[in-house]
This record gives sequence, structure tokens and C-alpha cells, in this order.
Amino acid sequence: MSFDVTEGKDRIIFVTKEDQEAPSNAELVADDPDDPYEEQGLILPSGDMNWNCPCLGGMASGPCGSQFKEAFSCFHYSEEEVKGSDCLENVRNMQECMQKNPELYPQEEDEDVATQQESDSALTSAAPPDTSALTPESEPSPTPSAVTPDSSSATDGQTAS
Repeated sequence: MSFDVTEGKDRIIFVTKEDQEAPSNAELVADDPDDPYEEQGLILPSGDMNWNCPCLGGMASGPCGSQFKEAFSCFHYSEEEVKGSDCLENVRNMQECMQKNPELYPQEEDEDVATQQESDSALTSAAPPDTSALTPESEPSPTPSAVTPDSSSATDGQTAS
């Protein structure tokens, strides 16, 4: 015999082995093609924006959701020669909102600048010394090798025979 226990917001259901082995009698409901919460892409069949589309990455919700919706809608429906050029005020409002909430909307430029500075310093420290001041006459001549073809020496863990 199965039973359930409610602990706060959670409901725990205990079932017996016999209950689990019995075939399910659950009825599946067919998907509603007009359900605006269904993953149908950015544009719904009605032509409206699907603000729940995962392609928007949750930008339509949160403290700057309304500003995002205004800017995105303006850009999407823009008929200007340079698409979106009539939406600068909306984009500016969204950007200002995002700058007021840096914990939710980190600035990519800040991350890119820090990453670029780190890679620049790594390149500078790993760069070979500048030898452009050496002229052909002042270049050091290669040192003769201590190993000749007919000599044998133990290298890299090998033993001489």
C-alpha cells in the first residue's frame, strides 16, 4: 500500500514494489499547438514574439525584461534601411538597466579586456629576447657539437654499447 508525506513544500510518495510493477494508467495529453509556452521558436503561429523561447536566454524576464522586450521588438519589426537604427533609445534604456544590475548582467567588455590583458602579459613574458640589434658580423657562431658521428654517449636514459 502506497502513502505520501508532506514536508514543507515537498510531497514524498512511498510506493510498494507491487505498485511500481503495475502498468501505468496515466493518460498523456496531446500538445496544444497554440500554447504560447511551448517551444515553438521565436515567432508564435499568431506572429507574436515568444518571450519564453529558450533562444532568448531568459533575457525577457528579470529586472530588465521590459526594456529588453521593447528593444528586441523594435529591432525585429524595424523597417529602416539600416535595421534597428530607429531603436537606439530603446537599446540605450536596456543597456542602462543592465549596467545598474551587473551581478545579473556581467559586462562582456570587462571580461574581454581582462582576458586580453592576461594574454598580452603572458605573450610578453614568453617572448624570445629581441635579437634585431645583432648584425651578421656580430651574430655568435654556432658552437661545435661535442658529439661526433663516430662517438657514442649515453643520452636520454639510453646506455652506450
